[in-house]
Amino acid sequence: MRKPQDSAGPSQRQQRVAELVRHALAEVLSRGDLLDPVLSQHVITVPEVRMSPDLKLATAYIMPLGGQDERPVLEALERNRKALRQEVARRVALKFAPDLRFRRDETFDEAARIDALLRSKKVQRDLEPDPDAEE
Repeated sequence: MRKPQDSAGPSQRQQRVAELVRHALAEVLSRGDLLDPVLSQHVITVPEVRMSPDLKLATAYIMPLGGQDERPVLEALERNRKALRQEVARRVALKFAPDLRFRRDETFDEAARIDALLRSKKVQRDLEPDPDAEE
């Protein structure tokens, strides 16, 4: 029997299933299959889904277009979690339909923070050529 590897990242299978779940969620949300007034008023992107090692839990990172009304959208997704799980199960052939969790996607915030750091005066000063350096 093989021991599971202590790798830092998800397995190839987890990544493949996560991508299938991401596509299924994005399709359901874009088609407006759910009759929820909050979800029907927003365009929701699903940039990433992460699967647990046993593939029974999917954490979907979502962002409403423009980053507006994040809290009501997350609450609406939680209210419709059962219906979304059923729709994902219909579209993705797995032994068990994964339980869905929804989280706010923070990659845009992190990218903005890094961009601000790179534009700071300290970093710009460090990037300037040193006048005392010999060529």
